[in-house]
Amino acid sequence: MDESQNRAAGTPSDWQRLAADIKQWGHELGLQKVGISDIQLSAAETRHFEQLAKGYHGEMDYMARHGHKRTRPAELVPGTLRIISARMDYLPAAGADPETVLNDPQKAYISRYALGRDYHKVLRKRLQRLATCIERRIGDFGYRVFTDSAPVLEKPIAEKAGLGWIGKHSNLLAEHTGSWFFLGEIYTDLPLPTDTPVTPHCGTCTACIDVCPTRAIVAPYQVDARLCISYLTIELHGAIPVELRPLLGNRIYGCDDCQLFCPWNRFATPSPEVDFLPRHTLDDSTLITLFGWDQATFLTRTEGSPIRRIGHQRWLRNIAVALGNAACCEITISALRSRQDHPSALVREHVQWALERQQT
Repeated sequence: MDESQNRAAGTPSDWQRLAADIKQWGHELGLQKVGISDIQLSAAETRHFEQLAKGYHGEMDYMARHGHKRTRPAELVPGTLRIISARMDYLPAAGADPETVLNDPQKAYISRYALGRDYHKVLRKRLQRLATCIERRIGDFGYRVFTDSAPVLEKPIAEKAGLGWIGKHSNLLAEHTGSWFFLGEIYTDLPLPTDTPVTPHCGTCTACIDVCPTRAIVAPYQVDARLCISYLTIELHGAIPVELRPLLGNRIYGCDDCQLFCPWNRFATPSPEVDFLPRHTLDDSTLITLFGWDQATFLTRTEGSPIRRIGHQRWLRNIAVALGNAACCEITISALRSRQDHPSALVREHVQWALERQQT
């Protein structure tokens, strides 16, 4: 009898024990929670295509590129029966207080998830090790690991797997934990028992909607990425719309406001992962210091970091906007003037905008 026949002959109690073991192995590997879902995502599919129809994805063409593969897991990975969903906390255990940095217009605010090592590498390795644990127990099986690396509806999947609920800001929230965590998945052909979704607990709270600097949360559970600071500073390749620039404040890579001021994040605990500790004092650097990085310095200090993906030009574009929003002073004006003749038209245009802000 081959391995697939052995698995088919397994009893419900066998699968229940394996599911329990998978969760225990995940915990031992540093995953804060592991859950299992089926592959029925019809409700999420409807919402997904409604958002696309409204153009909320902006220039993120990849959100529409794969058709139903994103919403129908078995079309992406044939044979998929279940999805093992995992959570890994990332709130740094040390570093400058985020609200203090956010409230200092001379400092650069970088989203907490990007201060340390690229999470794709960290989480993917843990999930692969979890898959290896399963393999050692039952032999070869069909699976594929994902960490924000393919057309996967990770938040609806995690919600079905009982890892939390999707909040009004569209992030996943977990009771007694908050939302400072990454998600990853293992698509598998194993007929594992599924977990029960948790009850949503946002209630009448609108803190995330009220605090969003650009009003990107256009309605509960609906985010227009074209207004979102994370999109503007990371995903957008061209010029940041002029009318939105003053609203970015000192946020140069991503935005955490909807998480910083969510009541559930009062219960968040720091991550034990040293890989997520801040590197190169990115948690507490001045805008002028980071604006002074040349391309070689940028590449060196963002090695192994998710920040590197935006490249040096967009790094300077973002910081120029933040400098334009900073308090007027000669040091800031001098720093901006040093980039007036930058080879990139994109950088020059944002520098000129910032100088005009500083000089009026």
